[in-house]
Amino acid sequence: MNITILGGGGFLGSKVAAGLAKEGALGGKPISRLTLFDIAHPSRPDASFPVRTVAGDLAELPADAVPEDTEVVFHLAAVVSAAAEADYELGRRVNLRGTDAVIDACRRLPRPPRVVFTSSVASFSGGQKAVLDDDARQVPANSYGAQKAAAELLLADASRRGFLDAVCLRLPTVIVRPGRPNLAASSFVSAILREPLLGLPADLPVSDDFAVWVCSPRRAVAWLLHAAVMDTGPMGLDRSVNPPGMSVTVAHMLAALEEVKPGAAALVRRVSDPVIAGIVGGWPAAFEPLRARTLGFASHEPLVEVVRAFVQDDLAATRRERGTG
Repeated sequence: MNITILGGGGFLGSKVAAGLAKEGALGGKPISRLTLFDIAHPSRPDASFPVRTVAGDLAELPADAVPEDTEVVFHLAAVVSAAAEADYELGRRVNLRGTDAVIDACRRLPRPPRVVFTSSVASFSGGQKAVLDDDARQVPANSYGAQKAAAELLLADASRRGFLDAVCLRLPTVIVRPGRPNLAASSFVSAILREPLLGLPADLPVSDDFAVWVCSPRRAVAWLLHAAVMDTGPMGLDRSVNPPGMSVTVAHMLAALEEVKPGAAALVRRVSDPVIAGIVGGWPAAFEPLRARTLGFASHEPLVEVVRAFVQDDLAATRRERGTG
């Protein structure tokens, strides 16, 4: 099996690549080659099969990013929420025209590949009181969400026409992200856990009762790998899935942090940020993801285990990157 990861140098892309390299197979089929594409050449994981890297502009996707014999494409490349809101042209170029370029690349292949696309809960609105079911209508309240929703429609139509076989995952906010804070509006959700675990202060721009729909990196990677091999026949025309994340409040997150590292929550500072609060405040706080479970997507582990997993998987590397000891 030959696989391409677009956004292979990013947070989830690198974790998917590492998981594939460790297993050496996907869905029981041995991996023959892995291609990693990003704006700069991604790092190669240690693997028993060849790993190629390609650098370039997603909107002008190089032909060798999706080689002729590609069977699975993970389309994870994106401009994140706050950045897409701040730079409208950049968001459209990467999130919309980039997805168009992915579809065109798949159309050139001799056989339609499976395309696994990371959409987002930001494609919905409704705010803190919303609990959305699988038939809820997407009404984005920000440019990033609108671009993700539009990309879902493009990929669903390309699937209908037989150019590719898409599964679009509307991922929750993924916590705890390693490394440094990024330009996502939801970056603070990881920061209020990650920074105190590093012994650093973190700013909280929302209230302690603010609720957010989240998932762990481990669970997100497991969902992506499942989406790459699942039977898409039962999906019909609707190629989008709300995975079974969990709704947690800031207070719940700080309690989990305290359980893992007593005293760490004292490093979280309440600092108002109306811009960030305005973006994330429109996102729904909870979903009823019944369809995902019927399609085989696993439910989530407890929140305290999410924090412990970060300590086990990513804390040491984040310390080295950040120079915090």
